[in-house]
Parts: sequence; structure tokens; C-alpha cells
Amino acid sequence: MSEFKRPEIIRPPSEWRSYYLPLTAGCSNNTCTFCNSYGSKLQIRDVDDIKKEIDALALYMESNISLPEIHWIVYAVAREWDGERVFLQDGDALAYPFLKLKEILTYIHLKLPHVQRIATYATTQDILRRSIDELKELRKLNLEILYIGLETGSDELLKKIGKGVDSRQEIEAVHRVKEAGILTSVTVILGIGGKENSKKHSLETAMVLSEMDPDYVGALTLTLVPGTPLYQDWKAGKFSLITPFESLVELVTILKNSSFTRCFFSSMHASNYFSIRGTLPQDKEKMIAELERIIQRGNEGLLRPEFLRGL
Repeated sequence: MSEFKRPEIIRPPSEWRSYYLPLTAGCSNNTCTFCNSYGSKLQIRDVDDIKKEIDALALYMESNISLPEIHWIVYAVAREWDGERVFLQDGDALAYPFLKLKEILTYIHLKLPHVQRIATYATTQDILRRSIDELKELRKLNLEILYIGLETGSDELLKKIGKGVDSRQEIEAVHRVKEAGILTSVTVILGIGGKENSKKHSLETAMVLSEMDPDYVGALTLTLVPGTPLYQDWKAGKFSLITPFESLVELVTILKNSSFTRCFFSSMHASNYFSIRGTLPQDKEKMIAELERIIQRGNEGLLRPEFLRGL
């Protein structure tokens, strides 16, 4: 077995005070044409190695003792940790073998009893491999929220970007997680359809989000990653990026055409040109009005400059 390579820390904005515990590296669905995990090989970390890190973390939090054989990043993250949240890495830690995942979650509770919430990214494929009863077991072990990438509600675009699932499967996955009592945070990517499919992308995304009715929605804006197929298409003139203001038009379209029972909707991610947040439906009109004011003014100085955008 090759040595496990610790992944870079890529996490949702809301997990900024979490402890980042790697269970996997890479992604089991490595065909998304826009993603920096494209072509990566999923690595599964050994249970004993994970437990060793949890032991070291517990010792540090209790006695401020650092062990020389433990990776320095463990202590760098621990110093900023709120002591209450753990985020399981990498792109889809739910791919970790089920019984071993239960073992790790149980061990976190044993060694770090003050942890209140565990979260992870999860692909639709990995969710659909789990039964509702299995997901309920994970919920009992403190897995409280899954971050799920919808990206787009358009089946045509889902196929084009290599997601490997259609919108019905995406909806089914979110419903399954909700039935298990786990919170759902769904991500959409503004601009993923390019100029040609901008309206189609935003309208069909709004329709699918409405059917999902998730607890949270996070909007990102497409950032091209060198080396990915979508980047190569852009370089070859086969894909046209939307403008910053067109990304706000997509955001308005999604807001206008979606309906939720109760959803916290935000575009706080660093990739976005303008950040907005609110609880839907009550903040819907206010959020739409704010975005439309920015679009109407057309002042690029009100937007996040390109050099400050990031993944």
C-alpha cells in the first residue's frame, strides 16, 4: 500500500474554525471537467493512522504537548480550532468504508467528547451507495451535515461536465440525507454553463434546488483550473466564460425562480464577485433587490477584484 499523502485543505466557508481530519485524498468521482481533482486517484487512509492523529490532537488539546512524529499541520490547525467541529477530508470522505467510518466517528466521540458536529463533502454517488438506515447510524455518531455539489440542475450540462449523475439522482440523494436527519448544504456553480447556456443553467438549477429543498445553498462562481478539460476547452475557444455581472444575473435568476421551506442561501465563497446571504423565503425580495441594484449600477469597483478571487 502506498503512503497516504495528506490533501490540501479545501473546505466550505462555514467550516473555517473546524479541525480538518483527512480520511481520504482525492475523489472517487474524478471525471468532473472543471475540478482540480480531475483524474486523481482516491486514496483511503489507514484507520490506525487516523486514530494516531486523533490521539495526538486529544493530547495537545488537553496538555498542550506536541509529538515530533506528528505532521506539523495537525498543530497548526489545532491552534485555530474552535474545539467543537470536525470536518472530514477530502473531496468525499463518505466514500470511506462504512464500518471503518463508524469506527472513526466512534473514536472521535471517545477521545474528543467536546466535539459537537462532524461534517464532510459527499458525492451523490456515495450517498446513493448508503441506505437510509446506514445514514441514520452515521447521524447518531454525530455526522450532522453533508456538503453536496449539485453544480447545475441541467441534465445536459451535468453530462457535459462529467458529473456521472443526472438531476433526479441528485434530488434523490438530498432527500435520502434529509430523511436520515442529516443537514444538507448544496453547492451550485455560477457560470458552469458558459455564456451559451447561462439562462438554461440558472433556470434548471432553480427548479432542481426547489425540488431538493435543502437546508443550505452555497453559490460559487466558476474558476478555471489549469490542466482540467474545461480549462483546455476555454483555451481552445470552445467555452466562453460569463462576465462578473452575468454571474450576478444568474444568481438573481436562481433566487427568483426557486422556492424553499427554510433555507440559508449565500454567495460568501471567495470565488464570487459579490457576496450576499439571507434566509429564504423571508429575505428573498431584499436579496434580489440588492443584486439588481449592483447589476444596474454596472460599477466593477463594487465587485471583488479578480486577484482576490480564489477556490
